[in-house]
Amino acid sequence: MIYYRPIAQTDHARPGDALSLAGGWTWFDTVEAISRDGAARLMPAAQLPGEVRDRLTATRASICGLRFDLPRLMGILNVTPDSFSDGGRHNAPQQALAHTRRMIAAGADMIDVGGESTRPGAEPVPVDHEIARTAPVIAAIHAECAVPISIDTRKTPVAEAAHQAGAALVNDVAGFTFDDRLAPYCARHTLPVCVMHAQGRPETMQNDPRYDHPALDIFDWLSERVEALIAAGIPRERIIVDPGIGFGKTRAHNLILLQNLSLFHGLGCPVLLGASRKRFIGDLSGVDDAAERVPGSLAVALAGVAQGIQLLRIHDVAETAAALKLWRAATGGMAPG
Repeated sequence: MIYYRPIAQTDHARPGDALSLAGGWTWFDTVEAISRDGAARLMPAAQLPGEVRDRLTATRASICGLRFDLPRLMGILNVTPDSFSDGGRHNAPQQALAHTRRMIAAGADMIDVGGESTRPGAEPVPVDHEIARTAPVIAAIHAECAVPISIDTRKTPVAEAAHQAGAALVNDVAGFTFDDRLAPYCARHTLPVCVMHAQGRPETMQNDPRYDHPALDIFDWLSERVEALIAAGIPRERIIVDPGIGFGKTRAHNLILLQNLSLFHGLGCPVLLGASRKRFIGDLSGVDDAAERVPGSLAVALAGVAQGIQLLRIHDVAETAAALKLWRAATGGMAPG
């Protein structure tokens, strides 16, 4: 099998025969063709097979009212006592609502609410505890704020309570493999989903993760999950994919994924990048405190946007929004807003 990675560009001097990547702000006229035997070659985009070309270039459908002609910001709201970066800071409803207001004012397009830490080594949270943490906060946000809300969960009862409270998307870090009732529930209620790759569960995922070829292995896994979700009744137009930075990956695996992010546009879905404040950023920048990893997080976010990534899941909304404005102005890849 040959995999095709478009070489994404943002330069204002765009060739006339260049193709738009996923209908967005980047373009490409060259593709890296990769095979599992290690061979790779560059080829003109004009030589792509028709179906591959269509997947890579098609404008992504809006999800939860959000168009993907520009990068969108998903603000992280952890209502947990033990998340790796901000555990305990926003788990009271009024604290959560106040933080949500700040993120929206700073430019968040969506709020992702999670009630179970999935940091390396985290233990599962009972369903009733997770519901008690998330549903009241989602209801309060839904009543006051005009942005879509995502529920970050692996469990059907939690998603159901969140949806009833106002959540409009289900973001499953287990890729809809933890609870076999979750995908059918989302299909019945026409909920869009985000399917993320993780090798193993949070309790053990960092215990010597291994891949034959990280980017290709994860591409194949996500491709299979997208097809499974389609078979369950969730159309491709309602699916977001996430390669799962930091979930069952070493620092080397994470860097390979970041260098090959444009590959995942070949799945025909919007791509989410969730690297904010993660351990590998601290390791590379020499910053141990997760809250101090903002500069490194911004660098990774902009590297993703340069490869056409449509959705950034982030802690630091104001800083990311400002960085994007300057990036847009400096590259000319998008008209500054």
